[in-house]
Amino acid sequence: MTGESAGGASMVSVVIPTRNDAAMLAACLDLLSRQTRPADEIIVVDNASSDNTAAVCSAAGVRRILVDVPGIPATTAAGFDAATGDITARLDTDSRPPADWLERVEAILGAAGPLSLVTGPGEFYGGRRWIRWAGRHVFLGGYFKVVGFVLGHAPVYGSNFALRRAVWQAIGGSVVRNNAEVHDDLDISYHLRPEMAVIYDPALVMGVSARPLTSWPSFRRHVRMSLVTFRVEFKEEPPLRRRLERARARRSLEAQRRRAGRDDGG
Repeated sequence: MTGESAGGASMVSVVIPTRNDAAMLAACLDLLSRQTRPADEIIVVDNASSDNTAAVCSAAGVRRILVDVPGIPATTAAGFDAATGDITARLDTDSRPPADWLERVEAILGAAGPLSLVTGPGEFYGGRRWIRWAGRHVFLGGYFKVVGFVLGHAPVYGSNFALRRAVWQAIGGSVVRNNAEVHDDLDISYHLRPEMAVIYDPALVMGVSARPLTSWPSFRRHVRMSLVTFRVEFKEEPPLRRRLERARARRSLEAQRRRAGRDDGG
């Protein structure tokens, strides 16, 4: 059986893409083992690590799958493909989930429609205080505001989001899998359809490492990947056309709901 447990409750999968980050992975898996709502399955997607990632997964008793195609898009997609839960949550190896993270994710998506996603911000740890502040308010704040404006809806944040199974079944065949320079979370956000709803919960906070912001080469790489991702997405579907088509589709869906409501009332 996939999607639901024998008792009818939702099954929750967790996907963690990783590459040569065993120490961070061990800490993340330890926090996942302490969740108030334990995961039904945890899938570590190993992108050809050469460290002791395999031993860390074995010690934690989690499923490990191997992906040889380089880059996080292929790694994330393989994890979502393999997940069997009705809800699949995704975080990074350096994410630090609070104890009630999965409990809250399940509650939010359990009350939402089958084509829904939930995401939240990050609280940076490590590095200097001003870097942590800039990461939360400039880097992530800009991501949600600027990208949200381009998309016409909130984007998902790769270190802290979850989706219903039906969402991935609908978009999994169209997401980028073979370009290591693409941000997988932005790509997933861009492929969402008008009937899919992203719930942004500012209280669903995830601890995330500030290490991408602590060196110029790392930060420059993230910026370059963002530019590449936008170029790939805009080539496939120009942003203005995307917003207009989704606005028309939303109006059509709302009209259908109003008609259905009148029919039910009559």
